[in-house]
Formats: sequence, structure tokens, C-alpha cells
Amino acid sequence: MISLITIAVAVLLACSLTALLRRYALAKSLLDIPNARSSHTLPTPRGGGVAIVVTFLLGLVALYRWQGLPLPLFLALAGGGGGVALLGFLDDHGHVAARWRLLGHFLAAAWSLYWLGGLPPILAFGTSWDMGLVGQGGALLYLVWLLNLYNFMDGIDGIAGVEAISVCLGAALLSQLSGATELVPAVLVLAAACSGFLFWNFPPAKIFMGDAGSGFLGITLGVLSLQATWVDGDLLWCWLILLGVFIVDATLTLLRRLLRGEKVYEAHRSHAYQFAARLFNRHLPVTLGVLLINLFWLLPIAASVALDQLSGPLALALAYAPLIALAIKYRAGLAEPIEHVVRTSSE
Repeated sequence: MISLITIAVAVLLACSLTALLRRYALAKSLLDIPNARSSHTLPTPRGGGVAIVVTFLLGLVALYRWQGLPLPLFLALAGGGGGVALLGFLDDHGHVAARWRLLGHFLAAAWSLYWLGGLPPILAFGTSWDMGLVGQGGALLYLVWLLNLYNFMDGIDGIAGVEAISVCLGAALLSQLSGATELVPAVLVLAAACSGFLFWNFPPAKIFMGDAGSGFLGITLGVLSLQATWVDGDLLWCWLILLGVFIVDATLTLLRRLLRGEKVYEAHRSHAYQFAARLFNRHLPVTLGVLLINLFWLLPIAASVALDQLSGPLALALAYAPLIALAIKYRAGLAEPIEHVVRTSSE
């Protein structure tokens, strides 16, 4: 197990780096300027997610050297996540065309899958299913979608950090319950890195995560979930349940926008969490709502899978049903006049 000292060092390092990045962003005028599609109203420094990236990568080096982190997992996390973070950093500081970003995402996902050994057999209804080449293609799409949806869902203060921390802590607990203890240190280091950043990003945010941080978190959580599946087939279902808020909102929003023929790579404010933030006229209630859902709905259901009380597919359906209802209630993916700008807690 990882020591409390290591966790504390990671939190302090991420917090300190975020403060330095905020000063750098202000000095270089790297600001997110509000527009009709923004969920904030004041120019705010961006790129703070680099602190998460640097802290976690340094933590990986320490885990590899002193705690026996397997080399293939180290390369999958560092190579895939680092590549996505670098691409996001370049986009944060200029502009990278959508097609090149997507190509980079697929290459990073393919790198990670190679070192993971591909998609492991999926455990469902008491049977282990080897999905073959179809499964490998699905795993590739899963990683690319997860890193992009995390970017899409990073649209109000604190939500991406709260999601990552609660998912990681839940996954660490369930890995411990399942006997997959070798997964716990890396997950806890990621949670610690996000906690240090969240000090500056909690509503009202003093700095935004940026594409470098959000894409990095998405692919890193995806890689960790697939690695967990190699250890225990039930853990994939646990991870999918824990990530349910982000997966449901982003996927339903994407599908509805596709059906309307919209350009899905363009910025918008039609996610359920964005509608909810405008309804409450604040970011904090929505961010805290995500935390409560993760802790008191999704985590207990995921635990029932880890403890062999429910089958994975059944538990996933049970967990997602009210999330879909909530997303529909808060108009996920429905069109909104872009000139309609609502004041938020950032004012």
C-alpha cells in the first residue's frame, strides 16, 4: 500500500504547481474569455490541469522504482496519458485542428492498449467472454471516447476534479475489497494529484483545467479500468458504474446532437450539467450533486458487483436508469439559443 506521506506530498505538489501555473497563465494572458457558449462570465486562467499531469507522472516514476508498478502499466499510463496531455497543452496554447487531435487520441489509445495487452475477456452473467478483434476495436473506441467525454464534461467549476477524486477513491476501495491491491497505489496518487488541483478549481474557480488535464484524466481513468479488468473481470463493470454520471450525460448529449445534424466537435452548452448550472444560477450545487450521486448511489451499486451480490450488466442497468432520467430532465443534448447567457456564481 502507498503511504500517507506519499499522498500528502502529491497533494501539496499539485497544489503548488497549480498556483505557479495560475501565475504563469496570468502573466502570459492565457485566459478563457467568456462567450455565448461559456458557463462562466469572467476571464479565467486556464491550463491548471498540467499540475495533475506532472504530479501523477512523477508519482508513477516513484511507484515504478520503489513499489513494483509493472513496466507495461507504467508505459501504458505514462505514454498514453503523456501524449494526450502534450496534445492538449499545444491546443491550450494555440490551436490544433480537430482531425489532428483525433488522430493523436487514437495513437495514444493504441499505445496504451498495446502495453496493456489489449482488452481482457469480459465477465458477464457468470461467463468469461473473449471479444477478439471486435473487442480490441471497442476498447480503442472506449479510450478515445472516455478522454473526449472528460473534456466535454469539464465545463463548470470543480466538476472534473470532483468526479476524478470520487471515482478513484471508490475504485481504490473496490480494488481492495476484490483483492486487486496492486491497482490501489496508482489510483490513490491520481486522486491526490486531482485534490491539489481542486483547491484552486473548486467553485468559484481561480483556474481552469484545460484540455491537457481533462484529456489526460479521461485516458488515464480508461487505462486504469482496463488494467483492473485483467486482474478481476468484475472490476470493469465497477469502473463503468463509478463513471456513470459523465458517461451518461456526455453520451446522451452526443447522440441527440448527432440526430440534429450538428457538428459535434464544436463548443456548446447543451450537456445536462450545463443546463442544471444555469437553472441553479451557480456551479456549486451541480458539482456537489455529482459528488453525492457518486458516493451514495453509484458506489454502493458498484460495491455490490465487487462483492458478487449483483451481476455486472444488471448493476450497470440499475445504476444508469436514474442517471438517464436525470439527463433527460435537465435537457441533455437539446438545443438552446446561443444568445441566452445566464449569470453564474463566477460573477
